[in-house]
Amino acid sequence: MSFSAADLIALLDLEPLEHNIYRGQNRDIGTRRIYGGQVLAQALVAAQRTVDEDRPVHSMHGYFILAGDLSVPVVYFVDRLRDGGSFTTRRVTAIQHGRAIFNLAASFHRHEEGLSHQLEMPDVPPPEEVRPELDVIRARADEIPERLRPILTQDRPLDFRPVGDEDPFDTSVREARRAIWVKTTGPLDDDPLHHQAVLAYASDYGLIVTALRPHGRTVRSPDMMVASLDHSIWFHRPFRVDEWLLYVVDAPVSSGGRGFARGTYFTREGELVASVAQEGLVRVRDDR
Repeated sequence: MSFSAADLIALLDLEPLEHNIYRGQNRDIGTRRIYGGQVLAQALVAAQRTVDEDRPVHSMHGYFILAGDLSVPVVYFVDRLRDGGSFTTRRVTAIQHGRAIFNLAASFHRHEEGLSHQLEMPDVPPPEEVRPELDVIRARADEIPERLRPILTQDRPLDFRPVGDEDPFDTSVREARRAIWVKTTGPLDDDPLHHQAVLAYASDYGLIVTALRPHGRTVRSPDMMVASLDHSIWFHRPFRVDEWLLYVVDAPVSSGGRGFARGTYFTREGELVASVAQEGLVRVRDDR
């Protein structure tokens, strides 16, 4: 099986159904439900389709309401809340089986000059010195349930390279911090929306699971129920996701069955281009 960068762009290319209404298809990545990053990215594409091209998204805030059904498409309804002099605001509701499964608020801003500063990127090995996560997974494919093996070992649209020779099967107690190099496995065109939507898609991968590390668990631990609850992204500067980006993530707190994680994306040159925050369900099951 194969899932290429071109396949991902096609997945995010929504079908217009009516004025402000779009339909998106699904792709199973082994989660048994629609991957949250897919709905997040498709909702962004739906919103951007109703906004002038000179106003890219600068912030987006979404809530995951119900688990998505992989067997049916998702329909996206866009509300045009405001078209101002500098900012445009949209609300998107994702629907399946007549019910909302996700909603998104997004704001778009025309480019302007202003004050500029940022935190420094941490000093980490370059991506060429870091082993691709997919290589680790393929080397231990016999430990993956047979049903999931073809999906989890297939070619991917994104090359994730966790810094520190990390093992996705590791259940040791670790610090709630990680850094991951990421880029698409193939080139993209110059459309800024494609790069922003793919970053949104990628940003949900490996984020809330960082909150499990201090507890010696992974997303596939049999006693865990893990799901994204909300997700926010702020886009600070233009970037290309077909060039290496460093995703630096930490999870400062878990409490009450929820974990909180945040991340920053840096270009290889050290420019901070996007910030991410997410709260997720990290519930220990007692029904095994």
